[in-house]
Amino acid sequence: MALNDDALAQIFTKARTHTAWQDKAVSDETLKQLFELLKWGPTSANCSPARFVFVKSPAAKERLKPALDQGNVNKTMAAPVTAIVAWDYAFYEHMPRLFPHDQSARSWFAGKPEAIQTGGFRNGTLQGAYLIIAARALGLDCGPMSGFNNALVDAEFFAGTEVRSNFLVNLGYGDASKLHPRGPRFDFDEVCKIA
Repeated sequence: MALNDDALAQIFTKARTHTAWQDKAVSDETLKQLFELLKWGPTSANCSPARFVFVKSPAAKERLKPALDQGNVNKTMAAPVTAIVAWDYAFYEHMPRLFPHDQSARSWFAGKPEAIQTGGFRNGTLQGAYLIIAARALGLDCGPMSGFNNALVDAEFFAGTEVRSNFLVNLGYGDASKLHPRGPRFDFDEVCKIA
């Protein structure tokens, strides 16, 4: 059954990228609900390489701050939560558990750096998109962004692991009065073909 127009508007057609935030907290329970939704999005062979750090406390925000490009500091410090969307280079070690009907799945990646990079980055990025969709479905606003030093984030939040950052998503309740006019999008015929 298709979602109704109100649901589609909340997730896609009326949703906006926010850079200014209301002073309204996002609960830990909401973040757990967010993960419980996004985890069901499909990945290749259910490999699920994404890892998330929800940067919420003032101390954690200060740890993140030095890695941010100057233009992203204020909006990130003001956001109730910043999700670090990352992915685990050792994701394939979990394949026997996550893809149990083919116990050879680990071998598709083990010792194959190109397959690890391609599969992990692609599927971890997909999971980051699912995070945005799930957040909007729960009534949160999002501000996804690049504009940070991945190496600094990785050293601060993922030292000693195989996890590496991909992108950031500010989460909270946006201040719609600070939005710019909506940017244009392509029309179907400009970027799509039906073959």
